[in-house]
Formats: sequence, structure tokens, C-alpha cells
Amino acid sequence: MSVQDTQQIDKDELMAKYDKESAFRTNLGPWGWITLILGGALTIFQLYTALRGAYVSMIQGAIHLGAALCLVYLLYPIKSTMTKRRGVPWYDALLAIIALFTNFYIVYNYERLINDAIIFGFTAFDQIVATAGILLLLEATRRVVGLPIVIIAIIALLYGLFGAYIPVIGHAGYDWPSLATEMFYSSSSIFGIPIQISSTYIYLFLFFGVMLVKTNIGQFFNDIALRLTGRYTGGTAKAAVAASGLQGMVSGSSVANTVGSGSFTIPMMKNAGFKPHFAAATEASASTGGQIMPPIMGAAAFIMASYTGVPYNEIILIAIIPAVLYFSGVFMGTHFEARRLGIMGLAKEQLPKLKNLAKRLDLFAPLVLIIGMLLLGFTPTYAALYAIGAAFVISFFRKDTRMSFKEIIKILEEGARTALPVIAACATAGIIAGTVTTTGLGPKIAGGIIDLAQGQFFLVMFFTMIACIILGMGLPTTANYVVTATMAAPALLAFDVPVIAVHMFVFYFGIVADITPPVCLAAYAGAGIARANPMKAGVTAVKLAIAAFIIPYMFVSQPILLLQGDANAANVSIAVISALLGMAAISSSMIGFFVSKLNWIERIILVAGGLLLVYPDITFSLIGLAIFAVITAIQFMRGKPDHLKEQTS
Repeated sequence: MSVQDTQQIDKDELMAKYDKESAFRTNLGPWGWITLILGGALTIFQLYTALRGAYVSMIQGAIHLGAALCLVYLLYPIKSTMTKRRGVPWYDALLAIIALFTNFYIVYNYERLINDAIIFGFTAFDQIVATAGILLLLEATRRVVGLPIVIIAIIALLYGLFGAYIPVIGHAGYDWPSLATEMFYSSSSIFGIPIQISSTYIYLFLFFGVMLVKTNIGQFFNDIALRLTGRYTGGTAKAAVAASGLQGMVSGSSVANTVGSGSFTIPMMKNAGFKPHFAAATEASASTGGQIMPPIMGAAAFIMASYTGVPYNEIILIAIIPAVLYFSGVFMGTHFEARRLGIMGLAKEQLPKLKNLAKRLDLFAPLVLIIGMLLLGFTPTYAALYAIGAAFVISFFRKDTRMSFKEIIKILEEGARTALPVIAACATAGIIAGTVTTTGLGPKIAGGIIDLAQGQFFLVMFFTMIACIILGMGLPTTANYVVTATMAAPALLAFDVPVIAVHMFVFYFGIVADITPPVCLAAYAGAGIARANPMKAGVTAVKLAIAAFIIPYMFVSQPILLLQGDANAANVSIAVISALLGMAAISSSMIGFFVSKLNWIERIILVAGGLLLVYPDITFSLIGLAIFAVITAIQFMRGKPDHLKEQTS
């Protein structure tokens, strides 16, 4: 067996272990034709409705969810250890049919369920179908996404049922028939905003990501990043950060991006001299950051646009500065670690040739097109459709990406497979959001957080951060945003904070759960590739991504970083420069190295100076700048360590 084959097996095993969506059946037998046809049909349906206009939200959502759940039961076994067994067991085939039936029951009975049932009530059979639909959704979500979000959804349902018996945050309570029909036949729960967005915009953008993979743009990103950063100090790590950030914005999954790009970048960093746990942490922090990188932002930006009322094309502009600050922080961490270890850049002959890169510049066309159309005000639907078309055309430019008719059908199915975790997560998150809305739980949680913080704004932010990290652990990007936006955001909305700043705050802290111990799945996946200690990788990832734990406090305190309020060029420039200096101070303290090794007193002082620099007050910022300048002067007077002197002599 070749080394390449071994690496591929390791990669697949890691994906299945840390990424539930990758634990699918690998030997479907004749059932492969069924999933091919059904998956292709779902993608064609999404493209067709994008062109001609979507059906009413309940019908569009029911077709979307029904086909997805059917595919989940055909592709994902009841236990992840059963993925290599041939075929589909009879009970999963039966569950697939029932899942399809429960959702298409809404399609065929739409008028009666929406209009007549309000007056005459739901029939006993309606209630049975709703119950079956909810149970099948939860089990499908467990298989394809994981247990954490299912547990939260079950707790939400129990809260809806037994609210009358719960002190302080209780409510009148529902009986099961009322709760089940409210969850399954209304447009505010399972078929609420998350699944409505999933059945229109998100699916198209995920399929766009599949088309980009087909054109090998991932390797192109790696080569571009290596060419741009490879010559500089710690160039391999900086290339990993740049490439993973670019890939992460279209992948929609921190874990998938870590494994996908990490199989190339982590060995490269280890060969350059970085410790295995640091290589794993670098890849995990960069891949996680891809979820906050415009324009796609892990697909959560579409739901954010609906929740906040801020147009999508404005959100991608608003998110630029925080994303740049985040990746600047990770770059700084890798730079200081490389300086500490004396790891320099690669030789020019080791870098990708400019001539070869120039021949593949057309691969940027779909991304440029989608971003350009969004900024010009086109709807996300049309931007995605045109970009998909451009990627499809570009795939025929090269022999290795040119598709036959069979491969076109296969890529249509791949689009459906990629979307399954997002669809299941959005529908299940709808249960949570629906319960929070119908029972009035959101304001009660907000009130509890405010009471716990005794009305102190900073403490409210801190407790909201903790809630978001806990709620975000183990959840995919779109689901964790829905959960945190409905359960944690109301606490901050009680203060005079711009709505978009609040939603970006909870979004960021939901995302960093992927690298926050103890449930830091992206770091665990990176550690698996690097053969490193998983917890050590997780702790190091937090140090590298420390900016992600600071930036949300900054843009809530200084909304100009989100281009809100008095966001003129001068104010924004001052805020960004101050933030970058503050992150440089904190990042160097986390690594323990600046110009030379930092002692523990210098590290503490740098953290204090960095926090003062990012504080939204000119006096504090100037004090922070003075502290930073003093430590910098001390470091330069101390001089470079011997290993750096030798390299520069």
C-alpha cells in the first residue's frame, strides 16, 4: 500500500471519528442508485426553484427536508461502526420511506393543515404524523450531526411540555398534541427561518463549494498562500493560515476544513520544525476562522440577515474587519512561535512557480463573480446561481476537472450529501428556536443573565460568552448561531448595543467552541493528523486564536469596527491600528516571545498593555501604547537570541 493510500485512509478515519457527517455507508450496493437519483433530484429541485422562484415556505421546506431525511437514513447507519456493512438494512429503508412520507404529507395537505386546522383542529392522524416527523428528524440529526444538538432539542421539548412545573423560568405548558403540531405544522419551528434559508440560499452556496472542489481550487489556494508567505519567517505556518482561511469560508465546517487542508499543511509545518501540537493548533484555529470569513461565513450569514434585518451584502462588509483582525492575530502567533524556534522561510525553489499559478488564475473567477454580484446588490440566489454556472464552465477548461455526464450526475448527488448535516441541523435548531419563541424563554434567560451579572454590562457580556461557548460545543456553524442567537443574544439586546454587534458577538463565541477545550473538535481532528496530544493542541489553538476571544468585546464596545455609528475612515483606522497593536502585545505574551524570550513579568505586563490598547478609550489606549513601547525597547536592548543572530549574520 502506498504512503498516499495510507494518508487517505487516515484522513477518512479522522473525518468519520471527529466529523459525524463523514460517518456514512461506504458500500451501498444497489442502494447507491437510489441515493444517486434522490440526491441528484434534490439538487435539481433546488436549482429549478432558484431559477423559477421558490414555493411557499412550508412546501419548499417540506420537500427539502423530506428528501434530506430520506437520504440520511439511506446513507448513515444507526451506529458509526456499521459504515462498512454492505447495503441498507430493512429498518433504515423503512425509516427513509416514513421520513419522506411525513414531510410530503405537508405538501399534499398544505391548504387543510394551514387553513382548516386552525378552525377545526388537527385530526388524530395529523398528530401521529407530526410526532413521527419530529422523532425521525431527531434521530436523523443524531446520525448526521451528533448528539449535542439533539439533547438541547429534547430539553427544549420537555420544557415546552412541563413548563408549568418549572420554577422561575416556567410557563403555562403545552400538551403533546398541541406542541407536536405547533412544531411540525407551523412556519415558526421546524419549518421556521433556519430551514427556510437552508432550502433557498444555503443549499446553493454549499453546492457552489462542491463545484469549487471539483475545479481543485483547494490546492490552488494552498499554492497561492505558499507563494505569498512561504519565503518569510515561519512561512509554512503562515501559508497554512492563509490557505485554510480561504478554504474555510466555503467549506461550512471547521472539522472538515481542518482535515481537508490539514492533511497537506500539518506535515508541511512539522517538516519545517514546528512541534506537532502547534501544527495541529495552527490548522484548527485557521480552519475555524474560515467560518467567520466573508462572503459565506459558514452559511450562517444568511440566517443572520433574516434575524437582524441587515441585508446580506451589508453583513459581508460588516464582517470584514473582525475577520482580518482574527487572522492577523493567528498570523502573529505563528510568527512569534517561528521566531522563538528560529524557523525561517522556504527557499525560492521550494515555492510554487508563478508561471504555473498564472495559468490557473481563472479558478478565482467564480469567487470574484459571487462576491462582486453580492456587493452590487444582486440577491444571494442569483449570485450563487451565476457562480455555480461559472464554476461548471471552468471545470471544462482542464482535462483533470472536465466532467462526463455520469460525473455531472454524481456531483449533483454530492451537493445533496454535503447539505444533509446543515439541513438536519437547521430543522432541529428550528425546534429549539420555536420553543424559545412560543414559551417566552428567551427573555427569561436574558433576565437571568442580567440578574446574575447584577446589571453590569461587562459581566453580562462575559456570561453571554460562556453560554455561547457551551451551547456551541459540538454544533455545526449554522445550528450554533441559531441556538445562540435565540437563547443568548437577548441578554445583550437589553443594553444599547447595535443589533448586528450582538448577533456577531454570539456568532463568534459559538464558532470558537470548535477550538475551546474540552470539546474542541477541530483541534482534536488536527491532533489526529499531527499525531499530537489533543488537549495540548486545543490549549495551543486557544492561545493562537486569542483574538477571537477579544474581538467580540471590541466590536460591542466599539461598533465602528463593524462600520456602525461614526465609522469614518479616520476613526476606523485608529481603532484597527490600536486593535492590531493590542493583539500583537497579547499574542507575543501567549507565545512567550517577542524580539527575544519574554519572562513572566513581561508577559503579564504585555497582556495588560494589550487589553488597554483594545479598550475603547483614548486615554487607556495611550497608556497601553506606552507599556507596549517600553517592553519593546527593553526587548531590543536585550537583543536577539543566538539562534536568530546566526541566521541573520
